[in-house]
Amino acid sequence: MPTDRRCITTPIYYVNDRPHIGHVYTTTICDVWARFERLLGRDVFFLTGTDEHGQKVEQSAQERGLSPMAFADEISAEFRKTMELFNLTNDEFIRTTDPQHEQQVQSFVKRLMESGDVYLGTFEGWYDAGQEEYWTETKAKEVDYTSPISGKPLERAAQDNYYFKLSAFQNRIEALFAEHPTFVRPEARRNEILGRLREGLLDVPISRTNFTWGIPVPGNEEHVIYVWIDALFNYITALGLGEPDGDRAGDRRDYWPATYQVIGKEILWFHAVIWPALLMALGLPLPHCVYAHSFWISEGKKMSKSLGNFIDLEQLQHYMDTYGLDALRYFLAMQGPLGATDSDFLRAQFHETYTTDLVNTLGNCASRTSAMIGKYCRGFMPADSDAEIDDLDWASFCNEQVAITIAAMERFDLSGAIGAAMTIVRRVDAFINDTAPFKLAKDESNAPLVSAILHRCTEAVRIAACLLEAVIPQKIAELRSAWTLGDPSGDLTTECRWGGCKPGTPIAKVALFPRVDDAGPHLGT
Repeated sequence: MPTDRRCITTPIYYVNDRPHIGHVYTTTICDVWARFERLLGRDVFFLTGTDEHGQKVEQSAQERGLSPMAFADEISAEFRKTMELFNLTNDEFIRTTDPQHEQQVQSFVKRLMESGDVYLGTFEGWYDAGQEEYWTETKAKEVDYTSPISGKPLERAAQDNYYFKLSAFQNRIEALFAEHPTFVRPEARRNEILGRLREGLLDVPISRTNFTWGIPVPGNEEHVIYVWIDALFNYITALGLGEPDGDRAGDRRDYWPATYQVIGKEILWFHAVIWPALLMALGLPLPHCVYAHSFWISEGKKMSKSLGNFIDLEQLQHYMDTYGLDALRYFLAMQGPLGATDSDFLRAQFHETYTTDLVNTLGNCASRTSAMIGKYCRGFMPADSDAEIDDLDWASFCNEQVAITIAAMERFDLSGAIGAAMTIVRRVDAFINDTAPFKLAKDESNAPLVSAILHRCTEAVRIAACLLEAVIPQKIAELRSAWTLGDPSGDLTTECRWGGCKPGTPIAKVALFPRVDDAGPHLGT
């Protein structure tokens, strides 16, 4: 893959329910990464979409008195509207009911059947109806014959299925994890997979006969391709890898393999073991990294509609209406569960993060600096001087934080990237407090010194703003306009070099983040 091309994917979201914080979180953090890569000048393909086949969709449609397709159309449209509501910049929204997807899935399964990697067999064991997943006796016993996801009893089942010969890939999957230790991240999730691999891989059923809403197995339409196999292939059908001569083949194929495939930890096994084995069987490259984040809980408890702490779109809309979309993006990216542990969506913490980081630090620094330039420099970027105001080499310091930010974002450490950018802003805040240019300005002879201080403050805030633009794009656009910085250059590294804002540039006062009174317990509870 050319070094300037990047690809990031979310899981495709199952249409048996409306969007909620989990869907918004995963897509937002992918959006932050995609925007940042574009700011660096990379050619990015950002994929999301909806998973629309399977027994649960068929049953939900029946309960509503709709056809499965009509039901899928309705819920998929809600997900698409959600992407627009949260200003997400995905390049493609794939649906597994797209004809091009269905045709390519059949093509891939046919290839697997012809190679002998898929065969017809009989399954006897346990079935998790909620997850549409079969369990062996050993696995079912480990979970006390109860679904670990829904808590409902597993059902005894016997069925003829087509099987994928996963067991044949044991050695190759083990070698993958040994040779590429960052294939699954974070480390705790990798260790989980290594533990399960030691138990040995079993062949997995890839078809069903107990419902009809799905893609038929080629050559045997009594069998429907298992929704999970259907869903996994979306990552490459969106790029046209199953239709070498098709419309998508020319301009999208080079985006594969994906740089990051971002998922929730509950679907890691499919993505970390079954998915790479399918790709190996097809002779296709593997993604560089499967990143499995943890979950959001709410006010110290697992989210539940019965407890009233479930954060749905209406709750998120409350936060956006009160604090703004960029504030929500910042909180999700900075405080989210990218690591091995779940994160608590606390109303009080949201308010504290907004007030401390965005109002009192970034917003206050930008406001103070631009206000003083208006008052003491007639609203124009002042010149620097050789005055030794403090012992900090501002250019070197900012360059160091830029490098830290870029490196953190490259490894999908969003909070680390944000933290480095905010380190610059906090240093500016301390610099203003230490030098007190508003006091120095009372003596006209200090004008060159005041100009130098404000030049350094403005330039440092500008660099931090460029680094934060992928996280809070609307507010940084406001800053760019007020400070006459122009549009993003597409070369973030160069744009963040010291000296980018030239003396004489008009600098207007900005008020990026208004102070918000504590919004009350109705938010997030």
